Amino acid sequence: MPTEQQYYNQAKPLTQYMNDMTTKKEESFSIYDKFEVPADDEFIELLKEKSPHVLVITEDWCGDAMMNNAILRRIAEAAEIEVRAVYRDENLELIDQYLTNGGRSIPVYLLLNSDGEVISKWGPRAEKVQQFVAGNREKFPPKEDPTFEEIQNAFFQQMTKEFTENNEFHLAVYEDIRNNWIQALQK
Repeated sequence: MPTEQQYYNQAKPLTQYMNDMTTKKEESFSIYDKFEVPADDEFIELLKEKSPHVLVITEDWCGDAMMNNAILRRIAEAAEIEVRAVYRDENLELIDQYLTNGGRSIPVYLLLNSDGEVISKWGPRAEKVQQFVAGNREKFPPKEDPTFEEIQNAFFQQMTKEFTENNEFHLAVYEDIRNNWIQALQK
């Protein structure tokens, strides 16, 4: 199996990944267009100094990826670091090393040091976003309930709207990534 650095070397730049999106592209670019990296010299300068590589495991149908990848792209541009993306469904050996609660949840961000070693894994959600999703899922009826699918679909529409428009979620994603990576980069 290839190393994470080998996956990174063969992956497409995040900018190209976003341009190639066929699902949720408009929403992702909407987030990208309006999100501005907060004034945060410490984090951005640390990224510039350490110059890590970031490998993203993602799919464009994923609502979390729609939001998080746009924010990650802004961080990468501010710090002048390179981010590359691979598709989860084409790289099951890779994602299966980075399961979330036993599932292939995405996106997953692997922070690689200059030796190509994984020094941090982030994803798929910031804690604040996870609380929103979990709180709403608690209200779903059992899967056997005839209204389950309708309620789930309505929530997915609400979730896409929140992920696209809720600036508090965007900042929560930024802060969560920031806190995770600062710890990893300062070791």
